[in-house]
Amino acid sequence: MNRTLLAASVGLLLACAIAPAMGQSIGPAADYKIDAEYTTTSPDGTTTIEQYKKADSDDDLTWQFWARHRNEMTMLQPEQPYYPAGFRFTHDSQWVVRMQKTGSGEQSLYLYKLAPQGFVAATAKPLDDLAWAYFKSRPDSRKVPKPDFHMVAGLVKGVDDNYHWMGESWPDSRYLIISLSGSVLPNSHHGQIDALNGWHCRYDLQTGKFDVSPDFAANNAKAVVPVSH
Repeated sequence: MNRTLLAASVGLLLACAIAPAMGQSIGPAADYKIDAEYTTTSPDGTTTIEQYKKADSDDDLTWQFWARHRNEMTMLQPEQPYYPAGFRFTHDSQWVVRMQKTGSGEQSLYLYKLAPQGFVAATAKPLDDLAWAYFKSRPDSRKVPKPDFHMVAGLVKGVDDNYHWMGESWPDSRYLIISLSGSVLPNSHHGQIDALNGWHCRYDLQTGKFDVSPDFAANNAKAVVPVSH
């Protein structure tokens, strides 16, 4: 067999092997079972987020989250022990936020965006890590003891209607409002301190930057008044 014919044969074999793989929609392993109670659909109806769980020998659960967009499925990393998640889409269905309980009084946030291959992570780090880092850069962070437990990052209700209920008139699907709360562990000198109580910042989906809208002033003034137990 000459080299030209051999190369063509190898190319054909590779094409046959790759083509089915590219066209197939991957999904969770067989031991993960869907829990339809937690299924979420995007406003435009083109994406469905399905939550799958697997129990180990002690009946402890591991959860996976899969976005089904047309004929493709992508896993919304990372998987999570014990807890399902909540999901909210932006009005234009191009972004979705995962609100993930991670423990008693603890919650993280993850942001995903629609790409050609389906929904993928939109930030290199979890969105809550970025929001906490932004808070620590702000003067308000110096007004409260440093929170070290019961760390909660929440998505303020209204992302699906651009926060019109709050009186905002921002561009469609441009901003997320994130709320941060956290406490200080009790020690020999003090009891538990609720250091931060719903401090708001705004994340710009176009620029990937945080700011604090002037509209948050009254809320944030109350949020940085520590409460001791």
